[in-house]
This record gives sequence, C-alpha cells and structure tokens, in this order.
Amino acid sequence: MDRQTRSLIAHTDHPVAAPLDDSSVDRLLRRALPRGDERVLDLGCGEGAWLLRALHHRPGVTAEGVDVSEEALERARRNAKEARVEERLTLHRTEAASFAAARPFDVVLSVGAAHASGGLLPTLDAARRHLAPGGVVLAGDAYWEREPSARARELLGEYEDLAGTVDKVTADGWTPVYAHQSTRHELDDYEWNWTGSLSRWALDNPHHPDSAEALRAADRHREEWLRGYRDSFGFVCLLLRRTVE
Repeated sequence: MDRQTRSLIAHTDHPVAAPLDDSSVDRLLRRALPRGDERVLDLGCGEGAWLLRALHHRPGVTAEGVDVSEEALERARRNAKEARVEERLTLHRTEAASFAAARPFDVVLSVGAAHASGGLLPTLDAARRHLAPGGVVLAGDAYWEREPSARARELLGEYEDLAGTVDKVTADGWTPVYAHQSTRHELDDYEWNWTGSLSRWALDNPHHPDSAEALRAADRHREEWLRGYRDSFGFVCLLLRRTVE
C-alpha cells in the first residue's frame, strides 16, 4: 500500500488532516475569511476538507486546491459535488512548488502539509508567491511542546518550541494576527482516529493483499506515538500577514 492511499484510509474519520476539532477549524476559517467572498488557495489540500468547509458556509468564496494525489483529489471532487459547491472549486494535480496561478489569492492555506515543501519556511515562501496584498496565510505545523526525547527527534525530525517557531516566522517577514494551539484532546483524538481508521479497514478487509501491512502500519504508528512523541509533540495553526507588503 502506497503512502497516499494509507493516509486517505487513516483520515477516513478525521478528514481534516491535522489535530483540530470542528470548532477550531470553524474559528480559524472565520478569522481567515471575514468578508465571505475571498479567493482561497490550499497548498497540499488532500481531499479538500478545509476548502469544502469554507465553501459550504460561505457562498461567496471561490477556492483552488493543489495536491499530488489523484486519489485524494478525486475524493475532493466527489465530496464537492455532494455538497453542491463543485462550481466554485478548482483542483490541480501538481507539486505546490510548481503551481502557478493567473491571479493572487486573499487566503493561502497549508495545514499539516509543510513536510511536502521541506518545512514551514519553504511553505511560507510558496504561499507568499500567491498572496494578494493584505492577504493572510493560515499555516499549521508541529512544534515541541516539551523537550523531546532523542527517540521523538528521530521519529519526527527537528522542530522549535512554540516561541522559537514564532521567532522563526517573524524573522522571515510575517506577523501573527491569530493562532490556535491544538489541545491535548485534539492531539489524542487525531492519533486515535488515524490508527483506528487504518486498523478498522484492515480488520474489515482481511483478504485484501494490503490488509496485514496496514494493520502493522497502524500498530507501529500507535507505538511510536504513545512511547515516542506523545508527551512532547504540539501543533499550532498560525494566521499570518506579511509584515511589509
């Protein structure tokens, strides 16, 4: 089973592919879309959960999503059609770094997708290229909530603490105008959904050639989370404006 398919299955019950509950997503979108007629771009949109939420509640919004997974984009198309917002959604199968648009966007999203661009700052560089004057970026990425163990660093890589993350962003020319730090409930709920959805799929499809591999992947992920990084991992969504236009 390839990584993209495994991720789609793991996010079946948590399509917002980040540790945020519905109220947190809605609150961030309210802050990012105050007028309700914005042009929105999601770099690494997956199955389009953020965009679909924005389109459903704001009939004046138009949106574009970029992702490399055709399977995820096809799911986004189906969900947009079911929600009757497909006419306001355009999807592109391409790398975020190579995406080009004729017009800038009022809002650029990239939540939980920084790894695809090589980290938070490269993600913000990509967002900057598409942002209209006065626009905002909603970026979500990991940080260390507590000093991590060597095992946690080995599993997840190098991050800053929250203050260091904000310092890095402001030094890059951005000003935070709002933020949300995921709660312990949101972090744990996300992980239980990820491992649980993948495990349930494997148990429900015991004769599928990928079943055993999926179950092992869920077991391994749960072990890494509980014994590796649960006590130190944090996630923050930053609503950012350019400090100097």
